[in-house]
Amino acid sequence: MFASLRRISLTKWIIISMIVGVLIGWLAPGFAVTLKPLSTIFLNMIKSLIAPLLFSTLVVGIAGHGDDMKKVGKLALRSIIYFELVTTAALAVGLVAVNLVRPGEGVGLDTTAEVSATVTEAAQRQVTFGGVLEHIVPSSFVEAAARNEVLQVVFWSIIFAVALARTPANPKRIMLGFAESLSEVMFKFVAIVMAFAPFGIGAAIAVTVGQSGVGVLRNLGVLVLTLYAALVVFVVAVLFPVALAFRIPVKRFWQAVREPWLIAFSTASSEAALPRAMQSMEAFGVPRRIVAFVMPTGYSFNLDGSTLYLALASVFVAQAAGIDMPISQQLLMMLTLMVTSKGVAAVPRASLVILSGALTQFGLPLSGVALILGVDAVMDMARTSINLVGNCLATAVMARWEGELGASATPVPDVAAGQPLIVPAVASAGDSPTHG
Repeated sequence: MFASLRRISLTKWIIISMIVGVLIGWLAPGFAVTLKPLSTIFLNMIKSLIAPLLFSTLVVGIAGHGDDMKKVGKLALRSIIYFELVTTAALAVGLVAVNLVRPGEGVGLDTTAEVSATVTEAAQRQVTFGGVLEHIVPSSFVEAAARNEVLQVVFWSIIFAVALARTPANPKRIMLGFAESLSEVMFKFVAIVMAFAPFGIGAAIAVTVGQSGVGVLRNLGVLVLTLYAALVVFVVAVLFPVALAFRIPVKRFWQAVREPWLIAFSTASSEAALPRAMQSMEAFGVPRRIVAFVMPTGYSFNLDGSTLYLALASVFVAQAAGIDMPISQQLLMMLTLMVTSKGVAAVPRASLVILSGALTQFGLPLSGVALILGVDAVMDMARTSINLVGNCLATAVMARWEGELGASATPVPDVAAGQPLIVPAVASAGDSPTHG
């Protein structure tokens, strides 16, 4: 029996815990409220990994690609410009969708007096450009990490990574090795924390339902539907026009990415689909050097689905907590998400980490994360598959921009039939993206 239980996937355990939490909150609301410590423990574990995870992954992502960036030059600049424009569009779509539908209204998230005071102060604070600039630069990295000041951690980590990229070979190798080792340890740390997720999520759902009633489930359903609808709008209004503008044959492109898209959607893992996606884009006519650079770099800088989700989820939490965030503060939060979402794509549940950091930065209750996690598996499938499609399109766009997109497709090997799968070599930690 124990062996059978161990074969149940984490996603299934989360779904089971969500159902159990709903039942406990509905049938025994008084007992459900006493489960809050389990949810708090889970959220504290998430908060504890944010700073080291951001530091290690950003350092590896920037310093580890330093030499390659110099070699590709123009391709790197064009890729980054494209990535930023498209992810900005994704943030805009998500922000518009969540403000139109307002799926978080009526949830009534419970917040402690301390958190509520912080939220009130953040909501009433006047946001100025000069104040934002001053806040980004930390006076102490240790203090910024201890307080989970995400923008400050990111700023310091980027400066450190740039300095490391300019360091002589031997010191650079030692420090980069340390950052890579720390990154690997944090991957395992996240895995351990996520093993506790069913308990934390189940408790959070039970507490929320016990306090607010089963009507909160409607809001979660609306959140999921809003995300799927927003992703469809993003594909139709952004990715499709981009493909037309760069003369990408849409039908043939879809035929090339259809299988990796299905793998990414069904497994909610970009890693599972990455080899087939890289192979398919080579067969589509994208040169190997472009695929090998743009695809892994895109998983640090071009997470279209995850970026849209972050915009949606962060404002959803504010609505659920009853916080009226002015549009200026929402835009500032989108800027924060745009910066902090870079470089951590190789981490399972990376969106969870980034969302937690953004909520902490703006004084919003982390209990909203546990609530969202109850339906995160369903949303993860959609955003991960759009991440995959967006990065495949980015390789084709860069190939067209460089004037090197092949005129005709080459046959894609049939792996199931025993034909060899050849995957371009990819360097550094950016080559193993997993969950969106």
